[in-house]
Amino acid sequence: MTFRDYLDFTWTDLGRMKLRTLLTSFGVMVGIGALVAMVGFGKGMQKNLTDSFQKMDLFNSLTILPPGEAGPGGRRSRGERSSTPRDRKAATPSGPERSNVRLDEDAVRDIQSWPGVVSAFPEIRFPATIRLRGEEEMRLVQVLPARAATAAMMPLQAGRAFLRDEESGVIMTTSLLRQLGIKEPALILGETVEITSLSLDLGSLNPEGIGSILSGRTLPFKRTTHGFPLLGVMAETGFGGPSPLSSDVFIAPGPAAQIEKLPFTNIWDLFRAGAGGPGYAAVNVRMSSPARLENIKKLARERGFTTFALADQFAQFRTSFVYMDMMLAAVGMIAIFVAGLGIINTMLMSVMERYGEIGIMKAVGAANRDVRKIFLFESGAIGLFGGAGGLALGWAVSRLINRIVNYFMAQQGLPFIEYFSYPLWLCLGAVVFGIVVSLIAGALPARRAARVDPAVALRHE
Repeated sequence: MTFRDYLDFTWTDLGRMKLRTLLTSFGVMVGIGALVAMVGFGKGMQKNLTDSFQKMDLFNSLTILPPGEAGPGGRRSRGERSSTPRDRKAATPSGPERSNVRLDEDAVRDIQSWPGVVSAFPEIRFPATIRLRGEEEMRLVQVLPARAATAAMMPLQAGRAFLRDEESGVIMTTSLLRQLGIKEPALILGETVEITSLSLDLGSLNPEGIGSILSGRTLPFKRTTHGFPLLGVMAETGFGGPSPLSSDVFIAPGPAAQIEKLPFTNIWDLFRAGAGGPGYAAVNVRMSSPARLENIKKLARERGFTTFALADQFAQFRTSFVYMDMMLAAVGMIAIFVAGLGIINTMLMSVMERYGEIGIMKAVGAANRDVRKIFLFESGAIGLFGGAGGLALGWAVSRLINRIVNYFMAQQGLPFIEYFSYPLWLCLGAVVFGIVVSLIAGALPARRAARVDPAVALRHE
């Protein structure tokens, strides 16, 4: 028998049981559709994170921390965890020498001179009340040098970034403006933003003032308000992930130096100050290439600092996505298994109904392999229809879910995000997988059909 003969048999036989074929193919469609949608969701989340890291140039970012401190989540970078105790002992000062290791201006200038470092700026934040058009919110204001306000790190929706470190002005995020009741950020550029900061009131520490403080009537702080024009509005990054810019208000170093503010934002700043004078909580480093990462981390450890690299965290994120993909695929495989049982049932019923027909074919010279191939072609056709239909079904359902989710996200002012991704290998793999599963499910019925005794089949007929 030729390939064309097998196709003719398949088309004719499946056409005689249209409803059963349709229902069986629909079972495969649901299974493949569920599998495709779940794997597509996992790939979409991974693609969003990867694109976010690349767009914000986070692979070229490194955070240098004071001795003994860790990055977000209390974890150091992979390079530090993998070093031996002897290396850490040799690289990190101890005792009085360690206490003198601080992230200060001299350290920042030293870091800036390292090979491969494009820019290095300290992480300076202070609490303040932000007031605009009669509305106010409490936020941490971040001091950002002009050289760090790049388009990659700070994508702007409206306005511009700082042109020099002494420029008077602020940059705010769209999320903060939304909480302040501003829906059209471009229309308020140039308006005055009031920043009210707290600072220690040393005058209240005299004998008269101490009594008032102890009684709870006053606190040893004073408020200072400064007004700055709104220069730019930072756009939402959607699937943002970690970033050195984690505040909602940014100000250049020049005007920030004129603001009286608290010298700390948390209890750890007090420990650092008591351990050897003022120092920065962290220094954000921009590298010329991710290939420079290990060398810069080594230089930081040699000077007694610890590091936190977002590139190392991304490797952990990818591992987490692998596990997530496996779990989602496992759920989809349940539907595939149920669809396979449906194919087995359909093909076994077909063998029973065509028992006499099989006997006639074998009586006129059809070999066992010919009969086996006929039923395998039929089950493969069901898998082809189900796989192609499942791919279309999974894509359509995911598009609907994506639109519904983004509709509600838009109500919160968040940008459109594509939560699903369908690479070419997934689309082709879905169809091929549907055919393979159907062939496996049809192997038993095809084997049973090939073993039919023509004499018994003809007597039965």
